[in-house]
Amino acid sequence: MRADTHAFFLDVDGSLIDLADHPDAVQIPEHLPQVLAALADRADGALALVSGRTIQSLDLLLHPFGFAAAGSHGAQMRLVPDGKILSAPPLDMALAREVKAVADGFDGVFAEDKGTAIAVHYRAAPAAAPSLKRALLDSIGARLDVRLMPGHCVFEIKPSRLDKGTAVADFMGRPPFAGRIPLFIGDDFTDEAGFSAVAARGGLALAVGAPRPGTHGVLADPRSVRAFLTHLAAVPRQRRR
Repeated sequence: MRADTHAFFLDVDGSLIDLADHPDAVQIPEHLPQVLAALADRADGALALVSGRTIQSLDLLLHPFGFAAAGSHGAQMRLVPDGKILSAPPLDMALAREVKAVADGFDGVFAEDKGTAIAVHYRAAPAAAPSLKRALLDSIGARLDVRLMPGHCVFEIKPSRLDKGTAVADFMGRPPFAGRIPLFIGDDFTDEAGFSAVAARGGLALAVGAPRPGTHGVLADPRSVRAFLTHLAAVPRQRRR
C-alpha cells in the first residue's frame, strides 16, 4: 500500500488514541500530530479525520496541525485543512434540554452538547445503559429528523440523515480525494457507515480491536494503528515515469 494512491479516513477516539473515562481526559501520543501531517503530505492532502468529536475539539487535540475533517459524525465538515467549518443546523433546543435532563437523572452519566448533536456518556455507570437508552428513545419519540446512535459507553442523538458514510462520500467527490482508493480505520458501531462507504467505492475498511461488519481486517489497538500509519508516512513516493 502506498500513500500516494489512497485516501485516508481516520476515526480518532479508540482508533488513533486510547479511550478515556471523559472526552477531555484523553492523552495524545507523542509525535501523533506529526505522523498525521507527514501522511497527509505523502497523500497529497487526501487525509481526513472522521470523528464523533467536533472539529474544534480535534484542532485542540492535534495543535498546531489542522486537517480536513468531519466532526460530530458528519454533522460538521471541513473539506480542506484551512477551510471553513460547515455545520448542520443546531439540535432543537427543547430536545437538547430534555436529553440533558434525562442524563442528569442518572448517577455517573453526563451529556456533552456538541451543538449539532448531543452525546450522553455512561462509562462510569455501564449498568445504566438499558434504562438510559429507553429514556432517550422516549425523548426522541416519533421524530424523524434525529436518531439515537450507540457507541462505546455513549448514546448520541444526532441528525438522522448524516453519518460518517455521508462524510466519506462528500470527500470522495472532491479533490484531492477523488479518484483514489479509500481506506477507513475505525473501532465502533459509529464507524460502520464509513466502512460501507469505502467498500462501495472499492476501498478497504480496517477495524480496531475486534472484527466489525463490513471490515477487511483488524488492527489490534490504537498503538498498532499508529505504527501502521507511521510506516505509510515513511514510504517514499513512487517515482513518476
